[in-house]
Amino acid sequence: MNTEPGTGTEPGTDPRRGGESDPVLRVRTAAEGAGVRFDLVRLDEHVPTAAAAAQALGCTIAQIANSLIFEADGEPLLVIASGAHRVDVAKVATDLGYAKVRRAGPGFVLAHTGQQVGGVAPFGHPAPVRTVIDEDLAAHEQLWAGGGDDFTMLSITFADLVRSTGGQVCRVR
Repeated sequence: MNTEPGTGTEPGTDPRRGGESDPVLRVRTAAEGAGVRFDLVRLDEHVPTAAAAAQALGCTIAQIANSLIFEADGEPLLVIASGAHRVDVAKVATDLGYAKVRRAGPGFVLAHTGQQVGGVAPFGHPAPVRTVIDEDLAAHEQLWAGGGDDFTMLSITFADLVRSTGGQVCRVR
């Protein structure tokens, strides 16, 4: 794990800005603007899944706060779920009053977050996205979420995650 700025050799990075990609810079700016305590960690290899991220970070998969974009009646819905869980889309749809919730495709995700699938962060998107947060994440002192690309992870507390996203805490499984 490399906690120093990246080398700028990965696609989309700029060595003049510490190797951070534009999406990572937007995540940093959003976190700083929200006044949350956070750390951005740049990993030596990409971590597009919760299992890969947990292994690289040396934490449990339950500490990974997966930022998953769904299409809910045509609108984006961000579900931040524990990496240990699968989101029950029928339950989420019923609980939130949607007719249909389904996993969004990569183009939809990029259009609404400015971030690629595998690196979606809980914030730093071009426009606010309705957010739901898995209540089971509250059991962990430290959480790890995507940092804007699939090389970067964001360390954050549950309280700061809720505060910075304005997310509704509920059961998602």
